[in-house]
Amino acid sequence: MKEGIHPEYHRAKVRCACGNEFETGSTTKEIRVEICSNCHPFFTGKQKLVDSAGRVERFRKKYAKFQSGDKQ
Repeated sequence: MKEGIHPEYHRAKVRCACGNEFETGSTTKEIRVEICSNCHPFFTGKQKLVDSAGRVERFRKKYAKFQSGDKQ
């Protein structure tokens, strides 16, 4: 390996929005994430809908006629 071209490797602290913290190795000293294995629905078995600006409600309203059986 060439000298002086590789970035420094640090023990990085990863912080999740849910409050979970753990350490890993990275070229940055701190990493902030929104979802980790502690709060991700795949690992927890709980489904959590993140509704951005009412998208889920608009979808349900738009396709409500298909749920009631009124297909055109």
